[in-house]
Amino acid sequence: DPREISRALFCREAKQRPASSACAAELSNNMSGDKSQFAGNEQQKDIRSSNILAAKAVANCIRTSLGPKGMDKMITSASGEVTITNDGATILDKMEVAHPAAKMLVDLSSSQDVEAGDGTTSVVVIAGSLLDAAERLLSRGLHPSIISESWQQAAALSVDILKSIAIKVDLSDKKNLVTAASTSLNSKVIGGYSQSLAPLAVDAVLGITEDLKSSSTVNLTDIKIVKKLGGTLEDTELILNGVVLDQGCVKTAGGPTKMEKCKIGLIQFCLSAPKTDMENSVVVADSAQIDRIFREERRYILKMIKKIVKSGCNVLLVQKSILRDATNQLSQHYLAKKKIMLVQDIERKDIEFISKATGCKPIASIEAFTPDMLGTAESVIEESSGSGKIVRISGVGNPGKAATVLLHASNRLFFYEADRSLHDALCVVRCLVKMRYLMPGGAAVEAELTHQLTQKAKSLGGVVGYCTRAFAEALEVVPYTLAENAGLSPIKIVTELRKKHAEGKSTYGINIKKCTVSDMKEEGVLQPLLVSVSAIKLATETVQAILKIDDIVPTR
Repeated sequence: DPREISRALFCREAKQRPASSACAAELSNNMSGDKSQFAGNEQQKDIRSSNILAAKAVANCIRTSLGPKGMDKMITSASGEVTITNDGATILDKMEVAHPAAKMLVDLSSSQDVEAGDGTTSVVVIAGSLLDAAERLLSRGLHPSIISESWQQAAALSVDILKSIAIKVDLSDKKNLVTAASTSLNSKVIGGYSQSLAPLAVDAVLGITEDLKSSSTVNLTDIKIVKKLGGTLEDTELILNGVVLDQGCVKTAGGPTKMEKCKIGLIQFCLSAPKTDMENSVVVADSAQIDRIFREERRYILKMIKKIVKSGCNVLLVQKSILRDATNQLSQHYLAKKKIMLVQDIERKDIEFISKATGCKPIASIEAFTPDMLGTAESVIEESSGSGKIVRISGVGNPGKAATVLLHASNRLFFYEADRSLHDALCVVRCLVKMRYLMPGGAAVEAELTHQLTQKAKSLGGVVGYCTRAFAEALEVVPYTLAENAGLSPIKIVTELRKKHAEGKSTYGINIKKCTVSDMKEEGVLQPLLVSVSAIKLATETVQAILKIDDIVPTR
């Protein structure tokens, strides 16, 4: 074959020249007319560079929001709705992202929010820094698979290091739990109210925990946050032995607004006359038929009211109905006459929570309305709260593991941010129920990981050691960014932090208030171990996934 002969001659000549063997192989391929491998490599490089660039752009966008002195973002929607927040998950969730690799970082933040509830900004910033380090390694000729495997090992080493320096915590030690919740709240817009909200978050989570010694998780859906505009965040209160409903009672027929020694019924059927299907109608020919319809309607409603009265119920909660009215004027009149307090339009999603909090069982039909289905409470009172009404149920006889937080705020923007921040604080306490260890905050964790992984990289040697060192250096983005956002000299602070950790002071981090490096354990800046572990694992997995992509294939 003439091609084989020319290739053999060229390779023999290439060996005699000072050119490298790789260059000779490339030239040989070009001479033989096979350009597919070269073109493929260039395309793969372009795709990876594009993915890394897009993901880094998302990370850089929220990097300035990291830490207690981080900046807030004002997010505006097409409808004119405005949101002010520095919560990473919220910013990314509302951001319009088109690039598929950038969307992976949005999903990363959401995953961290589900797993730990806090550290949503940190995990994206770490991922962005790892991608930056990966780009440098790729430019030096390292294969993405080697980088990916090395970093997987580095992430596993990081988790082991974190567990070795973690501080064990007991759930009965409320002081440490409050400290962790305060650390989370201090980085939010409402950081000034952390002293009052942190103990409230701890009490709420511990109040719904089945067993403080053996429980391994907490269901936060058992904590309902009722938001009312008016007052300040200091007026926020926690209700454990009872529940607060976000609506007033029905008073149009002269019904009671206060009740003592209550028996509470929760019904899922309507106290109104049945209607025809939406596409049908009833034609009434004369007045006698109208009178007959009214009589039948009255008889139908009276039958249900008598059954309710017979059971001893004096507070009635009615689920919201779509197809017809939950109650009509006739049923409201009879209930008021029998001194039964009526609260209607209970949302379907709240039925399970109210049932758990009050000890009553949902009743699907009037035939099932019996005394054993009712809950008991000392009092049910309608109160004015801010700009609206609430119904407060107190002294529940047989309460389940449920809690209600009545949240007050002075304006709507502050109001929703307070809700998000309080949810993060609840998630932090839940993390401590799942994994009962605390870590020093203020970037002490990342600084210690950088120090120990750098030492480990020296012993590993080779390409794995080189990649591990790059992984360790990438984690320094957290202390660097914290210092930068606080207006400090990043190089000076990070250098001082390196020195302290080299001396074995693993709990030293950045003290934003004193503008120096100090012991975070003594300063009371603590965070759950689960937040750090989850951030390292999830960030590494996402970066691995991005590095493994070598092409984007559009589909119809």
